[in-house]
Amino acid sequence: MEAFIDWLFETVALPKVGLPAIFVVSLVSATLLPLGSEPAVFGYVKLNPDLFWPAILVATAGNTLGGAIDWWLGYAAKLAVVRYRQRRQLHEHEREHAEHRTHPRKRHKPRLDAKYFRWMRRYGPPTMLFSWLPGIGDPLCTLAGWLRLPFWHSLFYMAIGKFLRYLAMTASLLWIPDSFWHGVAEAVRQWF
Repeated sequence: MEAFIDWLFETVALPKVGLPAIFVVSLVSATLLPLGSEPAVFGYVKLNPDLFWPAILVATAGNTLGGAIDWWLGYAAKLAVVRYRQRRQLHEHEREHAEHRTHPRKRHKPRLDAKYFRWMRRYGPPTMLFSWLPGIGDPLCTLAGWLRLPFWHSLFYMAIGKFLRYLAMTASLLWIPDSFWHGVAEAVRQWF
């Protein structure tokens, strides 16, 4: 088992794999899976300071692609719900005709997106600037697809927000002195 763990760590080691690992980690972290990509980007840039901009751009591309996947998941979920409701209404209509009943007047509840997400419809794709926020960014991308916000505009604003997040997070972490990180590593070692 120990040999497998060593092999696994060697396989996914950032200096050996490089920018493709940053892309994959950023892509996976932008889906609905709970994973943070900032430590991977920071670690890679810390080991390779000359690759600051390529790492930021690759992480942005991977995270934006993950946001696009979330958008399409929301869009597909909306289509599935609409089709389910149409089939259910058709079956109900056929049953009423088979029983020779009159059609009762139905009161429709306000649609979910009309009731709760007016603000997102009002501001549209620029709300994707907040897709970088932890905890709500991924569902926000999914909601954009559910509400059928324009894909390319949403993707544009997603990319801007995610780029600014990686730039700010990585730059601010790089300004922290190395002595702080050594102290953190020592504290973690003492715990374990």
